[in-house]
Amino acid sequence: MAVRSRVPGLAGEIAAEFAGTMILILFGVGVVAQVAAAGIGDHDSIAWAWGIGVTLGVYVAARISGAHLNPAVTVALAVFRDHPWRKVAPYVLAQTAGAFVAALLVRWNYSEVLAKADPGHTIKTQGVFSTLPGNGELPVTMWGGLRDQVIGTAILLFVILALTDVRNRPPLANLTPVVIGLLVVAIGMAWGTDAGYAINPARDFGPRLASFLTGYGTAWRDQYGDLYFWVPIVGPLVGGVLGAGLYKVLIHRFLPGDEESAAATVPEKTEHQPA
Repeated sequence: MAVRSRVPGLAGEIAAEFAGTMILILFGVGVVAQVAAAGIGDHDSIAWAWGIGVTLGVYVAARISGAHLNPAVTVALAVFRDHPWRKVAPYVLAQTAGAFVAALLVRWNYSEVLAKADPGHTIKTQGVFSTLPGNGELPVTMWGGLRDQVIGTAILLFVILALTDVRNRPPLANLTPVVIGLLVVAIGMAWGTDAGYAINPARDFGPRLASFLTGYGTAWRDQYGDLYFWVPIVGPLVGGVLGAGLYKVLIHRFLPGDEESAAATVPEKTEHQPA
């Protein structure tokens, strides 16, 4: 008896986005908790764990939903008609829910360590869950953080589209998630100073809400007392569309068509190759 393959519907895609984003945040927020509260690790371990978390999250969800794991990705693809608008809200809600649940698990698991490092659950360890301008220490304002998020997410989307465009010779052998993870590592190492490289509204808002509900009363504000939660939402959404648009204008429209791309990937036969 033949087994019929099942094409996942919207429910499956939502489940995949939830699970993939949850895996991402379990590694990302988990490593920050370990470094900030326990003093184990450093900036580089944070950057690498976030990148590996992205890679693993993409592998979890890619076959079913495309593994956006980020509202900035979902919205940018919808703007350029690479994703249906009717799926935007369900995807974004699933991504945010996955980030929220993962952050709650990290908060629970590290509750003793966080309580010892910061008994009042203040701005000192707030950055475990959500981002701050200048990482809460350097002289960067809210507007500097917004600028940073626009630029950082534009870089993210520009390169993601380059890596996933079938006309642009993307990585083969299912290595695209690995390279996307390395992209996030690179952004963390090069663009992590001004705003903690959220570059993902779900990554920031979900854990921020989780921290607020579990004792972090200052979760919505930065170290200056300004309402900051909107910056890692608006900045990435704007930057994502900007980066995707730049890719379409600067690269995609100049790529050869599908037939030319296919021909270019077939090596010319040499005298040592069988006929």
